[in-house]
Amino acid sequence: MRKAGPILILLIGVLALLVNFFPGLAVPDSQSADGSWRTIVTKLGLDLEGGLRVEYQALPVEGKSPGAGDMAIIKDIVERRVNQTGVSEPVVVTQGSDRVVVELPGVTDPESVRRLVGQTGRLDFVPLGQTTAQEGQPLDLTANPPLFSGEQVQSATVGTDQNGRPAVDFVLKGEGAKLFGDYTAQHIGDYFAITLDSTVISAPVIQSSIPNGQVQITGGGLRGFGSKEAQNLVTVLKFGSLPFPIQELSSESISATLGSQFLAQSLLAGLIGIGLVITFMFVYYRLTGLVASFALVYYTLVMYAIFRLIPVTLTLAGVAGFVLSVGMAVDANILIFERMKEELRLGKSLPAAVEAGFNRAWNSILDSNVSSLITATILYMFGSSVIRGFALVLILGVLTSMFSAIVVTRSILRVVVRQAWARRASRYGLRDDEFAALGAVRPATRREARARV
Repeated sequence: MRKAGPILILLIGVLALLVNFFPGLAVPDSQSADGSWRTIVTKLGLDLEGGLRVEYQALPVEGKSPGAGDMAIIKDIVERRVNQTGVSEPVVVTQGSDRVVVELPGVTDPESVRRLVGQTGRLDFVPLGQTTAQEGQPLDLTANPPLFSGEQVQSATVGTDQNGRPAVDFVLKGEGAKLFGDYTAQHIGDYFAITLDSTVISAPVIQSSIPNGQVQITGGGLRGFGSKEAQNLVTVLKFGSLPFPIQELSSESISATLGSQFLAQSLLAGLIGIGLVITFMFVYYRLTGLVASFALVYYTLVMYAIFRLIPVTLTLAGVAGFVLSVGMAVDANILIFERMKEELRLGKSLPAAVEAGFNRAWNSILDSNVSSLITATILYMFGSSVIRGFALVLILGVLTSMFSAIVVTRSILRVVVRQAWARRASRYGLRDDEFAALGAVRPATRREARARV
């Protein structure tokens, strides 16, 4: 087990360096349904990277205002829609009785997101007879009553038409499948419009009866659907219609320059804090403090690699959680080194004092970190999006710091204390009269002492 420790430390360190500094490295995307790969990058939140902040208001319908339950549904649908756009860690919150605020870090096409979020998402299947309609044309549903609504859509996926272009495939529920099957059987050659929010999405000709409820929508015109248009339509249909229409009240673009300034200030503060901690450890604990400082640098590299791999979206609150976890990592080393000093004063050899220091401080370290993990877990489960970001970073930091403080520091010290140059009291912040163990060997037994007399 002792031989496996250094190998594991070296392997994790090499992997962390590759993840942090090897450009263009890609890993399987866990959120992708088709098993695609994503390039490893550092994701930053709205406060650091910049992006878009939009505020919406839910409008009354027929004199009925949205209640708390309606706003919760609107928030959930908007959040699901935004998540499908690939925006990293969007923030969607309700404010007051009828407001929804959406924050989108790193948005490159705000207009497409606005269109997707703001759609009510009412889908209707409208018979047109021999009259055709153009894509994007408004349609009066009073004059052209729908055969059935999008509530009859059981599932929707992006597929391809007979020309290999993107299309939207639907599976209808029982009632919708029967209505559509009966109608298509009697109206072959007629036009049939699919509308979204009373706007024509497609108006194909019924070429044959469709009795099985499996329908395909293709984009109008020669161009057809674009892949993004098809995905947006599937997103709206998959996650339902908004119970109340929403309108945009205000929008604000957050400058990436301002975010960069915040990030630079945060990183400077973190580096100053880590530098002061390393200085303190080296001055007070000498050799062991130097080992702990190396473990702290190792911890920082591993944590950054974890942020990039998961990936964790870093915000100012997340940076604060990371700096806090650095201090907690040093706390564990302080407990170990103080216990190690006590063992040296009792006359134990250096290797024995190292093992005793780690073993006897372990219970205190475990209790402290478990308490922090419980608190951070509660914050993650019940906190707002900002608090959850802080809690997630803190949880990862606590777990990684336990590995660096226990495994990394211990493995290095086991090697160091066996070296001849390490057998001096000053190396550990002790006086010569306190350093009872002279060297890294055990005190002579009575039999060995009698033989030397």
